[in-house]
Amino acid sequence: MNPALDDLDARPGSTTSLVRTIVGLYIRELGGWISSMHLIALMDALGTSAQVTRTAITRLKKKGILEPRTVDGASGFALTDPGERILARGDRRIFEPRSMSPNDPWCLLSYSIPETERERRHQLRRHLHGIGGGLVTPGLWIFPEYLRTELWAILQALELQDHATVFVSQNPEMTGNLRDAASIWWDLESLATLHHTFIALNHAVPEAGDSEAAESFATYVRAIDSWRTIPYLDPGLPPHCLPENWPGRDSAGLFLRIQASHADPARGFVQALR
Repeated sequence: MNPALDDLDARPGSTTSLVRTIVGLYIRELGGWISSMHLIALMDALGTSAQVTRTAITRLKKKGILEPRTVDGASGFALTDPGERILARGDRRIFEPRSMSPNDPWCLLSYSIPETERERRHQLRRHLHGIGGGLVTPGLWIFPEYLRTELWAILQALELQDHATVFVSQNPEMTGNLRDAASIWWDLESLATLHHTFIALNHAVPEAGDSEAAESFATYVRAIDSWRTIPYLDPGLPPHCLPENWPGRDSAGLFLRIQASHADPARGFVQALR
């Protein structure tokens, strides 16, 4: 699998997504390898049976994130090189929520792909949406400039860089105002629903001091799992492009509060089960 094209197929809350979240959070701290028994025990703390967990692990192997490896006689799974790059990219998105300031530049992508390459054109559109791109017109997309590196990685992975031109603009001019335009280029209603859903799922999360280690672990993993797709799909538009009472700031603040409170106790629980 090319790490630039990791498409986050697993539905948040599904067993595959939860296993992936655990792998993303902890396998590198464990030296890039986790035993089967350890991973199954961690999923058991989330209420998932060993059989269902093994099925989810198989899916991650097929995606090229994990590969079987035996260490000191114990069977387990190692992180692949592409998996390492996928998780590193995810770290930047998930744990460092970004948003544009009013003076930040924009990046525009224009492309023309022959009809004979329509499958790659379809893939390109799907992946541009998956990194938070806004569709201006067919063949023209807009992004915050800080997504330019990811944009080029997608073009190169699909071998479409020769069919595309990327522009950087400080202040794109248009008829009307930018807030109205943004509501057309991005599906802001769907993005707001993602934020509201995260808040609804996690607003009652207690402080770590009120939880046992296993509860902190389960709380933290489920919170990360329900958050991790949002920073991909939401590009972090500046306030003047967003509706009033945009929920993104509240959901990001809630995520950071949960992280600050539960990350260390959850890590301790993982280490104690080794």
